Amino acid sequence: MHYVLGFALGHVCGSVPSGLWLVQALHGIDIRNYGSKNIGTTNVFRTVGPSTAVMVLLCDMLKGIIAVALVNHFFHNPELDVVTALGALLGHNYSVFLGFKGGKGVATGLGLLVFLMPKVAGTVFLVWLVLVLITRYVSLGSIVAAILTPIMSWYFAYPCAYIILGAIAGFFVVLRHKDNIGRLLSGTESKIKPGNAKNLPK
Repeated sequence: MHYVLGFALGHVCGSVPSGLWLVQALHGIDIRNYGSKNIGTTNVFRTVGPSTAVMVLLCDMLKGIIAVALVNHFFHNPELDVVTALGALLGHNYSVFLGFKGGKGVATGLGLLVFLMPKVAGTVFLVWLVLVLITRYVSLGSIVAAILTPIMSWYFAYPCAYIILGAIAGFFVVLRHKDNIGRLLSGTESKIKPGNAKNLPK
């Protein structure tokens, strides 16, 4: 029963569409109608600019952290932490508030890593940052970071349950980037640049 409740709590917290609600509140637009139509940090950055994107990033990170922190506080069970974390990640990707549609899980996954495996979080974030700065492809950085997550989880000798979480989370991040992978291979992927909400039609 604890595992069911943990997954449900994670899924509800993860389902909160931070990008959609924040952009609507601050800029009066539906982010799903612009750019890649994704509700995540990258599309928010490209569409309305970095200030709102940072807020979306932090909220998407925190919603996973909050769910796992609550479960961890009461039960101190690594397996339950992992089940809750998976619920949060899947909630972000398949939100109950958006008809089981959602983001790509990068920010929420990063938040979960920061809480559960900070050494892994620091390493993969650094790799992500270097790749994005060099190539200007956020998707490439996210895909490589996702693939590295279970490898670094094993390298830093985290519990087996956490390594499995890293593998599953990495798989879903790569899966959600399948269209980006196709565009990267064909050379049509967009490079990152900040947008400005003032330039958008309402």
